[in-house]
Amino acid sequence: MSGTLGELDSLLAEVLQALSEAKDAVEAEAVRVRTLGRNGMLTKRFAAMRDPALPAEEKAALGRKLNEIKQRLEEALSQKSASLRPSGPRPKFPEDLTLPGHPPEVGRLHPITQTIQQILAIFRPLGFSVVLGPEIETEFNNFEALNIPPDHPSRENFDTFYLKTGGKAPALLRSHTSPVQIRFMQKHQPPFQVVVPGRVFRPDAVDATHCFQFHQVEGLAVAPGLTFGDLKGVLAEWAQGMFGSSARLRFRPHHFPFTEPSAEADLSCIFCDGKGCRVCGKKGWLEILGCGMVHPEVFRAVGYPPSTVGFAFGMGVERIAMLLHGIDDIRLFYENDLRFLRQFP
Repeated sequence: MSGTLGELDSLLAEVLQALSEAKDAVEAEAVRVRTLGRNGMLTKRFAAMRDPALPAEEKAALGRKLNEIKQRLEEALSQKSASLRPSGPRPKFPEDLTLPGHPPEVGRLHPITQTIQQILAIFRPLGFSVVLGPEIETEFNNFEALNIPPDHPSRENFDTFYLKTGGKAPALLRSHTSPVQIRFMQKHQPPFQVVVPGRVFRPDAVDATHCFQFHQVEGLAVAPGLTFGDLKGVLAEWAQGMFGSSARLRFRPHHFPFTEPSAEADLSCIFCDGKGCRVCGKKGWLEILGCGMVHPEVFRAVGYPPSTVGFAFGMGVERIAMLLHGIDDIRLFYENDLRFLRQFP
């Protein structure tokens, strides 16, 4: 028995010596595994105590000695680990620098913005300049200068967002981007060609095809000798640039207060190539924009002579984006659902 206890004292001294000579955490861990690991020297001696031939008195004494040595070794290992641990604040970066990093999120343009940029990119080479204007407008710019009479339904509260102005001149959220054309003509003389992109507001009930806000791109060209044929040529060029070389337009008579003659332009269905399908209601055509020759009363309102001629057109951006991408609900553009927006690189 005394020989066995002496062997344990020698083992403790040997392990403490090896631990003191360990130069880094790897060597210290090797000493721990060799002594207290699953197959370590001390672990095997604990297992030997299960021998039924070992007398109870010797087993008790041997157990006390083994537990004492184990406690001494664990304390020594803890002190050695603390001495090898670097002093000072922990580094702010992960210790394993080989791990892959976290790539930054890359932003992208909203599909409405992308569509506006596509439209403007077609008109710029045709000589059109881009002009912008305020979203809060006067009744004169939004209605009167555009030959919209006081009793016109669009001037009622249920068709226009009017603002409280505290007794000042009435103001409103523009219901189309045409007021920007009025502002431009008040400051510039022909000839010119401009396109006006922007957000507009109407108190429409929100559903799959309507919203209280949407975007338009309107165009205006004023120069001597312009005809409806020039208007058709410009719009045909835009349609083919936007929807492909096979795109065709047809023009139907219509009425707008600010143009005369006026027309609705239909696009040959891009889904069935004009043969008739569910999207176009078997007609082969999709309503795409309104246009016409500028009404003389509009030119008179901005101080142009009665002989002035020009043409104008206007299109809804959401309508075009829905056609381009096969989207059937306008509300998707405004819900900020990243699952939807990430589809547009």
